[in-house]
Amino acid sequence: MKTTRKRYSADFKAKIALEAIRGDLTLAELAAKHGVHHTMIASWKRQAIDGMAGTFSGAGDVAKAVSESEVEKLHAKIGQLVVERDFLAKAFGR
Repeated sequence: MKTTRKRYSADFKAKIALEAIRGDLTLAELAAKHGVHHTMIASWKRQAIDGMAGTFSGAGDVAKAVSESEVEKLHAKIGQLVVERDFLAKAFGR
């Protein structure tokens, strides 16, 4: 018998993690309230806390700049390969 895992949206995870960080309810109470295992809530809470530092550090801006330069390099390489392919196709008469 094949079972599929339940997938939760990022918004749902963030909402639950925020509730866990607030600490108004225990993890067990949150688990019962939302129908999610308490270890998953603890994991989401840990991920949210770890990710907060990255929000304020500006690491996303650096990654975005790196990815833009990488895209430019890849476009240049694609252009070079297209020219080489066309040249070889003409040379071999195809």
